[in-house]
Amino acid sequence: MASLVMGPLLGLEAETQYSICFLAGPDCKGAGVRINGSLLAAGKQADTPRGGFWRVSWTATPAEAGSSVEYQILLDGEPARDLAGEDRWQFHLPGSAERVRIGYASCNGFSDFKLLTSTPQPYVMWDKLDAEHATHPFSLLLMGGDQVYADSLWTTVPSLKAWNELDMAEKVKRKATRTMEEQLDRFYCDLYCKQWGRPEVARLLARIPSAMMWDDHDIFDGWGSYPESPDNLQGCDVYRVIYAAASRYFRLFQLRSVANVSLLDPVKLGHHSWRLSFRGYQILALDNRANRTRAQVMSPSQWDQINDALAACDAGHLLVLAGVPVVYRDFSFTEAALDATPWEEELTDDLKDHWRAKDHQGERARLIMRLLDNARIRRQKDAGCKTLILSGDVHVGCLGVIQDKRDGVLNVHQLVSSGIVHPCPTQFQWMGILAMTNDDAEYLDENRLIRAELIKPFGAPVYLRTRNFATLLMGTDNKLWANWHCENGLAASYPLA
Repeated sequence: MASLVMGPLLGLEAETQYSICFLAGPDCKGAGVRINGSLLAAGKQADTPRGGFWRVSWTATPAEAGSSVEYQILLDGEPARDLAGEDRWQFHLPGSAERVRIGYASCNGFSDFKLLTSTPQPYVMWDKLDAEHATHPFSLLLMGGDQVYADSLWTTVPSLKAWNELDMAEKVKRKATRTMEEQLDRFYCDLYCKQWGRPEVARLLARIPSAMMWDDHDIFDGWGSYPESPDNLQGCDVYRVIYAAASRYFRLFQLRSVANVSLLDPVKLGHHSWRLSFRGYQILALDNRANRTRAQVMSPSQWDQINDALAACDAGHLLVLAGVPVVYRDFSFTEAALDATPWEEELTDDLKDHWRAKDHQGERARLIMRLLDNARIRRQKDAGCKTLILSGDVHVGCLGVIQDKRDGVLNVHQLVSSGIVHPCPTQFQWMGILAMTNDDAEYLDENRLIRAELIKPFGAPVYLRTRNFATLLMGTDNKLWANWHCENGLAASYPLA
C-alpha cells in the first residue's frame, strides 16, 4: 500500500464545495480520491522538496439530515495510508436544515524551543477538540493565524544564520542567494510537514473541513511591523525571499492552492483575503500580513476588494477573521514611551502589530465603521443577524463588544481564542502586561455613542489565561452561543444577541 508524505487536508471553499489535498512522494505519477464511491482525478498543484502537492475539489449535495462522508486516496491506482496508518477518512456533511457547529482556534505552535520543552502536554487541546468532534461533530474549523511557527528559521537555515550575524547596514545591502532560496523552500516545506504531521493535529485536519488565514508567525514573528527607515529592513532582499517562501507554502497548505474559489484576488495575489458563504454565515478572512507595513495594515487596493466583499455580505450572520484583536488592551502609553527612545526595543514590533498602535488607529476606526454599517444593512433584512470578529495572537481568551447607540443599539462582538498549543503568558509576564496597559472602555466618536470594551464571559474572568479553543453554535433561542474550551477546566460561554 502506498504512503502519503503529509495529509490529507480537508478544506471548505464554498457552501457545498470541499477540497482534499495531500503531499505524495516525487515518484507519484497520478492520484485520485474516491469519495462516497465516486473516483475523482487529483491535479498536481506544485512540486516541493518532499514531493508533489495534489488537490481534488468535490461538490456536495446535502440531504435534509446530516450524514457522514467517506473518502480514500489513491496514488498511481493504489490505496494510500497516512502517517498514522489510516487509509480511509470520514467527515460530517451537515444537513440542509442543520444548525452547524463551528470550531475556532489559533496559535498552533511554540514561539521558542524552551516553551515546547517546558509544556507537559503540548497538544492536549487538540485531543480535547477531537473528543468534542466525536460527541458533536464540527461542520467547519476556522483557524485564525499562526497555524505554524516559523521563528526557528533564524537558527536552522544556515544561510540566514550567517546573514543574521552581519551588521544592519550590510544586512540591508546583501542580496539573497540561490542557496538561501533553496534552503528557505526546504525549511517551510519541512515546517508544515513536521508541525501538521503531529498525529493529534493531522487526525482532525483530515476529518474536519477547515478554512484558514495566516498571521505573523506563519512567516516569522512581527512580519510587517519592522522599520522601513532609516535602514529599510522590512524591504530588504532577504526579507523578500523569506516572504516568497512563506507565502508559497501558506498558499499550498493553508489555502489549499490558488485554485481556492473563495480568494478575493486569485489572479494578482496581492493579498490572500477570502470570503465564503456557509449555512447562513458569511465568512470574511482579512489578510493582515501581505501588505502590512508600519504605516498600514491593508493596502488601498486590498481595502477596495474588502469593501466589495462586505457589500456582497448583505444577509445572514457575518464572521470576520482578523488575527490581531480589534478590541483589546490599550498599549499606547508603552508605545509612546518606547517611541521616545532612539533605539528599537525587542518588543517594539509586538506593540506596532496591534490595531491600537498610533499608526493603525485610523485604519482600525475605518474597519469598525465598515462593520457597523454592514451590520445595520443586514439587520434591515433580519433583525436577528449577528456580527462576530474572530481573533487570536495574544495567547489568552477574551470577549469584546463594539456597541453603537446612534440609532437604537447595534452590537459587533469579538471572540479571542488563543492558543490551542501556545501557552498563555506566565504570571510574571501577565503582571507586566497589566502594568503597562489598560482595558478602559473606549469611545470612538465625539458623541460617545460608539463604545468598545472587553466584557466578562459567563463562568469565567475577563481574561482566560489558559490554552483554549472556541465553538460557535446558533441556539434555538436565536442567540449565537460562543463557548471557550479551556485546558484548566473553565467553561466560559456567552450568548451573542
